[in-house]
Amino acid sequence: MTDPKRQMILATFIHNSGAHPGGWRWPGGPAVDQHDFAHYAHLARTAERGKMHCYFSGDSVGFPSISGKEAFAATDYAGKLEPTTLLAALAMVTQHIGLVATASTTYNEPYNIARRYASLDHLTKGRAGWNVVTSASDGEARNFGRDMNLDHALRYERAEEFVDVVRGLWDSWEDGAILRDRAAARYFDPEMVHELGHEGKHFKVAGPLNVARPPQGHPIIVQAGGSGAGRALAARTADLIFTAARSLEVAQEFYADMKARAAAFGRNPDHIKVIPSVQFMVRSSEEEARRAEAELLDLVPEALALRTLSLQLGVDLSHLSPEDRLPDLPETNGGKWVQESIVRMAREEDLPIGVLARRVVVSRASFSYSGTPEQVADLCETWFREGGADGFSLSPNYQPGALEDFVDQVIPILQKRGLFRTEYEGATLRENLGLARPENAFVANPALGREPRMWA
Repeated sequence: MTDPKRQMILATFIHNSGAHPGGWRWPGGPAVDQHDFAHYAHLARTAERGKMHCYFSGDSVGFPSISGKEAFAATDYAGKLEPTTLLAALAMVTQHIGLVATASTTYNEPYNIARRYASLDHLTKGRAGWNVVTSASDGEARNFGRDMNLDHALRYERAEEFVDVVRGLWDSWEDGAILRDRAAARYFDPEMVHELGHEGKHFKVAGPLNVARPPQGHPIIVQAGGSGAGRALAARTADLIFTAARSLEVAQEFYADMKARAAAFGRNPDHIKVIPSVQFMVRSSEEEARRAEAELLDLVPEALALRTLSLQLGVDLSHLSPEDRLPDLPETNGGKWVQESIVRMAREEDLPIGVLARRVVVSRASFSYSGTPEQVADLCETWFREGGADGFSLSPNYQPGALEDFVDQVIPILQKRGLFRTEYEGATLRENLGLARPENAFVANPALGREPRMWA
């Protein structure tokens, strides 16, 4: 039976000038300048006005490998500000909303990431989150001295160790280690500071971190892997799991699987929160909403849709026509769960490549829906009550209007139904998600702190 007191988690995923590739062309306002801080400040404040849990900034460390001049020119990737820098600035114009940024375990080092997110957590007074990803494209690899990306299995093996090292570094200072005792000349208690001394297959990290333990203990860890390796990483390490599901049935399968996997790792399944990505077109009537959805789709050039489909599948489809059906595909080294869900959609609905491309370019097989505020609220309630989600990550298909519509028209309905809060109740993101603060590993296991120390 569903807990009647359980409430939704709501986040907004901000990616370029809209999750929809036609979003930057939407004629309802001026074209978004993605270098303009005022734009992001408005989005974050809007989400905070709606009492949403997180403002989530997606990222990659390379340009998408979209071939074809016309398709390439239609993308809106120029202007992707580095997300932790952006979120540090947004911390100064917000007070409550969580601020989550993506950083890859493939082309970073654990010490840098641990320090960056500990710093962000201090600057935000406990509102930071790290979205853990493994870089999937060769385009990113070529920016870091490689011709091709790391093998999928190796990326996730590295990610598992990477996250463990980061969490260990966050624990290298115990709570209360900072004394600032002027009379005793003791700024901190050295007995409460620990070298990590990690030596693994991929990393050798001494520690300790040169930033004190974050206010949340550990900033929130977010993961969105859909492959077997990705699900395992999320079930073992994540607090918040983003996913893409094209139907309630797919969402229910993923939700049940992740809760079971978490339990198998000895975790309380209620302590991982699953929030599918959704795109909503909200209008006063269903007819108006569907018309607006069609108008937005018409703003996506066919060349961009077809090239993006090839990119997401990791396979060149340029020799096929839009009327052809998707052929059998070779295994790739990219995002396997994305490829699998797209292929399944194509087979189940018998979609020609042209239709599939325009469908996928919008949502990457996640859920897209157009309707009235009441219909959108009904859909959210159904998924929430029937085991498909702990909440949702709204990807506005154009900005800022789609986020404003959801905050002003849908959230009040969810609040009236008792499904979403009316005020922030916690001081930190972790508290607002209803998650306990992690115990320091060196306190929980004193044997870890008996290593020789460089300052002994």
